[in-house]
Amino acid sequence: MKSSNLLGYAMALIGASFFSLKAVLVKLAYLPSEGANVVLAQNELEPITLLALRMGFSVPAYILIGFWAWRKLADKPSFLPVVQAFALGILGYYLCALLDFTGLLYITAQLERILLFTYPIFVVIIGTMFFGGKITRWSVLAILLAYAGIGVIFAGGEIATGANVMLGSVLIIFTAFLFAMFQLFAKGLINQMGSWVFTCTAMTGAAVSILLHFTISASMGEGVAASLDLPPRVIFIGAAIAFFSTIIPSFLVNIAIDKIGSQTTAVLAMIGPITTIIAAIILLGEPFGWVDALGTAITISGIALYTFFERRSQPIRAIPLKT
Repeated sequence: MKSSNLLGYAMALIGASFFSLKAVLVKLAYLPSEGANVVLAQNELEPITLLALRMGFSVPAYILIGFWAWRKLADKPSFLPVVQAFALGILGYYLCALLDFTGLLYITAQLERILLFTYPIFVVIIGTMFFGGKITRWSVLAILLAYAGIGVIFAGGEIATGANVMLGSVLIIFTAFLFAMFQLFAKGLINQMGSWVFTCTAMTGAAVSILLHFTISASMGEGVAASLDLPPRVIFIGAAIAFFSTIIPSFLVNIAIDKIGSQTTAVLAMIGPITTIIAAIILLGEPFGWVDALGTAITISGIALYTFFERRSQPIRAIPLKT
């Protein structure tokens, strides 16, 4: 095996694992702070504030790397694809992230990752309905298997409990649906612009939207300064989300796709839910019983089946998750 392939596998695994830590870090930020000047109880930290921290720390890197990647393009895209990528970033990295961070107020990090992990199913369904894709009987089987696993979790699992678990679950499923739309629209732009320039442009579009949303929201309340008067640990977690669950993995996955292809990278991304489960148990003390394990295994098997037959039939494909 070539050393470049080994490097690609390593980057894909690390990138997927880092992305999957995002939900755990968000849940940590929502926990009450003890002994701080500003005490945050559950739900008192607004999702848009945490998103603003994430993008405030990460967007300078995306602007700089985007500028570097743009200069290296031999065939630079016209103005229109750049505007479209900027607009798609608002859908994929602003609206989806806002729904995701909001959903995490109500459900466990493990359930969020499992529900979000089903987004390729929406890629198949929407692609078949509107983008000329074809759905096979194996795709149908994969869909049924994946959601059977989720059904098992809701029927008797410990990670799908709580007064607002249905609200949170609906928000995350809708996030998966919108992210599938984002991927289907993004495919052509990625081919035109390259994944590096596209990612940086889309992230910049999301950052502008998030920071504008935060500024308007804070100005209507106690003001921007008061909204950012946060415990140091929350600011630290916001920075960790930016660097370890946004910037670093987004480029690791891009490099992995370049070295080993999007399909192999997508297969290796299946480590994501396992990473979330381990981190959520250790850092958050979330429960994880045998019913949860069974449901998770069934869902991952469904997505694995989809990925296997996708590689053989090459329908409209899903690229690795980057919310």
